[in-house]
Amino acid sequence: MGLLSLAIWTPIVFGVILLAIGRDSQARAVRWVALIGSVVSFLITLPLYKGFELGTSAMQFVEKYTWIERFNVHYHLGVDGISLWFVLLTAFINVIVVIAGWEVITRKVNQYMAAFLILSGLMIGVFSALDGILFYVFFEATLIPMYLIIGIWGGPNKIYAAFKFFLYTLMGSLLTLIALIYLYTASNGSFDILAWHQLPLSGTVQTLLFFAFFAAFAVKVPMWPVHTWLPDVHVEAPTGGSAVLAAIMLKLGAYGFLRFSMPIAPDAAREWGTFMIVLSLVAVIYVGLVAMVQQDMKKLVAYSSVAHMGFVTLGFFIFNPLGVSGAIVQMIAHGFVSAAMFLSIGVLYDRVHSREIASYGGVVNTMPKFAAFALLFSMANCGLPGTAGFVGEWMVILGAVKFNFWIGALAASALIFGAAYTLWMFKRVYLGPVANDDVKELTDINSREFLVMALLAIAVLYMGLFPKPFTDVMDTSVVDLLKHVALSKLPQ
Repeated sequence: MGLLSLAIWTPIVFGVILLAIGRDSQARAVRWVALIGSVVSFLITLPLYKGFELGTSAMQFVEKYTWIERFNVHYHLGVDGISLWFVLLTAFINVIVVIAGWEVITRKVNQYMAAFLILSGLMIGVFSALDGILFYVFFEATLIPMYLIIGIWGGPNKIYAAFKFFLYTLMGSLLTLIALIYLYTASNGSFDILAWHQLPLSGTVQTLLFFAFFAAFAVKVPMWPVHTWLPDVHVEAPTGGSAVLAAIMLKLGAYGFLRFSMPIAPDAAREWGTFMIVLSLVAVIYVGLVAMVQQDMKKLVAYSSVAHMGFVTLGFFIFNPLGVSGAIVQMIAHGFVSAAMFLSIGVLYDRVHSREIASYGGVVNTMPKFAAFALLFSMANCGLPGTAGFVGEWMVILGAVKFNFWIGALAASALIFGAAYTLWMFKRVYLGPVANDDVKELTDINSREFLVMALLAIAVLYMGLFPKPFTDVMDTSVVDLLKHVALSKLPQ
């Protein structure tokens, strides 16, 4: 079994073991098995980075076995410079979420931990799949554990939020399935994604395929105006669910644009590039303004996720290496920062059982250690130089200015909005005198919570100060993708 298969199936096997362990009376054993499973799964992904060969855009660690022979479907895996970091990020965030839910989850602990481990394996499968049907199976299968996480351990309106999440994402995916079947017939019975990249297609077909993929990936990102499911889901989801949703699941949609929409339909991608840029700028500016008026901390960070992911799609569709590399860096950075923001809100919610900004004030007086971490993550969310949040946004803005000065200027204005809503929230929650008895009785973070915050703080600072290891891996693959997108695939 290859490394990628191990990375996919190890957490899934551990998840199944957890389901078999059973009752809440064995919660302590369940937590330790979950932790061992998540750490082992993360350690398995590290040789992928160590053994990754720079300077080539070819797929590496490739595995290919016949799966459904009659329809030429293969179990075909591989990673390049675009997908490698997402495999590592998924496994890392899974460790964080297991530690974060250690004491907080007291009901159906085995099912909670199992759902996250299985979800982690399925998401790594999405980033590694090189067969259309395998990709689709993994892509759709991720909905099931996330649906259960929201629906079982969520807030008062959890059933409504879970249904909204499931229906929004499933509806878009059905059009993608039709697109995959069309490509299968057009390529004489192949589900090989890399073969589809070379397939000549007419302009009309490319446009239809582009929007079929758009239906699934734009909802998942989520792009404006199909973003309305996200704030509801974030508010109702448990803290770990929000962290994984923001850090990894939103990236599945953005990754789909890079693996399907742009290389399979390059002429349509260029033709509709302006449309995508406009939608991205609306997300960056308008949704940033919407975030400013939120009274619920989770809702505010949810809207900020939509704005940050707007930078990602903007970077893709300005079609220059700086923009696309910046967008991928932004996806990784947002994985660290958004997870940290939601887990910070979770720390407060576990103590006060309120997400309303008005319920707090002066938290720094009673939780100084925690407030220091929260300040770092808030600064990263604003895009402060030296933090992970700065690198990707800066690269995208530079790429956008190169493409068109005014698009770059509009994108840069979002940094001001980001600073406004994030720092205003920080001021009202953490600074000033102690606002009420709830805040007065708060206790600072314990060693488990400190570990979670410290791991994320290290990731945020390391990526902000040393982005080169991240960009070196992706550079060749990004340049190769853009060369491919620049060539017409219209039949001669």
